[in-house]
Amino acid sequence: MTARTDWQAWHEPYADEGSSLSRRLRLVRREIAAWLDERPDDMLTVVSACAGQGHDLVGVLAGRADAHRVRATLLEYDPGNVAAARDAAGRAGLTNVAVERADAGRLSSYAGAVPADLVLLAGVFGNVTDHDVRRTVAALPQLCAAGATVIWTRTRRAPDLTPALRGWLRDAGFVERAFHAPESVLFSVGVHRFAGPPRPLNASGELFTFIH
Repeated sequence: MTARTDWQAWHEPYADEGSSLSRRLRLVRREIAAWLDERPDDMLTVVSACAGQGHDLVGVLAGRADAHRVRATLLEYDPGNVAAARDAAGRAGLTNVAVERADAGRLSSYAGAVPADLVLLAGVFGNVTDHDVRRTVAALPQLCAAGATVIWTRTRRAPDLTPALRGWLRDAGFVERAFHAPESVLFSVGVHRFAGPPRPLNASGELFTFIH
């Protein structure tokens, strides 16, 4: 991980409901809620990489009567964001949500948290190299349970990587459920279901390093 960006200040646009970050958050939350509605399982496992302050998952679970069905691990490196996410989960009474200070770019950080039924990669792919995006996608079967869903975000700023990214996901055994690319903004939100065989976690491997 790098320390070039103030990741707590990065979250400030969430306070503006009209900001592109807030619009993206609403889309991600909508997809998380839809996934929960589609999965009647008694227990579901979620892992969120570079979870920030947990606005997406915690924000959804805080308003649901069935939040107890979810066992979630939020991985975040910035200590201030870790504290904020833990506070939000605590205030919402989400006792099954653990916020771990860890480098989500290392596969060892996922030990004990995967295989997951839902993998959240919001705010990851726009902050790493194209090579690391592809490497992360190739490693996703190590994080996914059978039939898992992955929700990801990525800017469409030129040169737009999302066509290649969607192809890499297909090659890794994922089927696209949705791809949101709203007009007038550059962000996109993708939803993919894992249709391939899960793979055991190689805890010595690496996924990405933030470059911002």
